[in-house]
Amino acid sequence: MWPTDGPGRCLVALAGGAALAAGGTAPIAASAPVTMPQVHPSATARRLPDFGNPGGRAAVPGAAAAVGTSRPDHVVGTRTPASCTSTAVVRAVASGGVITFDCGPSPVTITMTATAKVVNTSHRIVLDGGGTVTLSGAGKRQILYMNTCDKAQQWTTSDCYDQEWPELVVQNMTFEDGNSTVSQSRGTSFGGGGGAIFDLGGQLKVVNSRFIDNRCYDVGPDLGGAAVRALAQWRNKPVYITNDTFRGGRCSNGAALSSIGVSWVVLNSIMTNNDAIGYGANPASSGTPGGGSGGAIYCDGDTYSLEIEGTVIRDNHAREGGGAIFFVSDDNTGTLTIESSTLQDNPSAGFWTRPYPGIFFQSYGHSPKVVGSTIS
Repeated sequence: MWPTDGPGRCLVALAGGAALAAGGTAPIAASAPVTMPQVHPSATARRLPDFGNPGGRAAVPGAAAAVGTSRPDHVVGTRTPASCTSTAVVRAVASGGVITFDCGPSPVTITMTATAKVVNTSHRIVLDGGGTVTLSGAGKRQILYMNTCDKAQQWTTSDCYDQEWPELVVQNMTFEDGNSTVSQSRGTSFGGGGGAIFDLGGQLKVVNSRFIDNRCYDVGPDLGGAAVRALAQWRNKPVYITNDTFRGGRCSNGAALSSIGVSWVVLNSIMTNNDAIGYGANPASSGTPGGGSGGAIYCDGDTYSLEIEGTVIRDNHAREGGGAIFFVSDDNTGTLTIESSTLQDNPSAGFWTRPYPGIFFQSYGHSPKVVGSTIS
């Protein structure tokens, strides 16, 4: 197993939202050759799924809810799609504070030409797309990055693995085609991963957002998180995932969410058609690169818990174990609770824990607690 750093908790639940409206913009006219903007209207693309699970009824505590953005510190764009660029997003994230978008009335996709990176001197960073902004990694790059232990983003405390700030809040956004191309090695942070969002340290919350067709490296025993990879959260506080959708992720492990020793509170979300594509499991079997577990969710570490309430996890797949969920508590203190949820058609090609199809659970002395749920 990859090294862990203290106890954590992993929680999941869900409920509904509304689909984006489609729209378009007029072509840009010019008398001389121009470089096309890094944004395009989303109207002609396929209809995006709703935010989260419309049938979810999990109560959302204040700590998991969206935050106010009526007085932003930075606004990306000046009322036109062409003004909403990758450069503007990168600059705003580096500056920190509350960030909103003004890209015109229609949904837009901003193709990122560089990863937006949080500077660790920031206190809180809020990225709010208003339900109409998509950030795309174009299949080439990670979209959003925060790492309190990355010296290039500045060290601000004596213990970068347990510090309160920055706090990263992402809400009303869509992330698609993100790609973390970092392979697992001792030189990467806990195995790499995080095609759309990578967060080591501080605090993280994602609300009313969508993650579509994100990727991370395809092999490695602990590498994971095609959509979100979270590590070393402050005082083991949970990562909140509220009213979110995860679809079409591909990664060695955890094709939606992945963590080591971290808490997740995933409220009113839906995870479909995600695939853990590594092979050789963890620890890696002889002659294999390892991976392939947790089609939707991969949780590893010591003391943590995973609670799933009001959630739909359907049609995910693992090449090894846990087509829906891979859950290993190395010190056998971890607990798993599933309440008022549906886990359906999540095949595990290698192994799973009977009688829970799609789940691999290891925490000796405990059994998953299932209340009012369907697991099939």
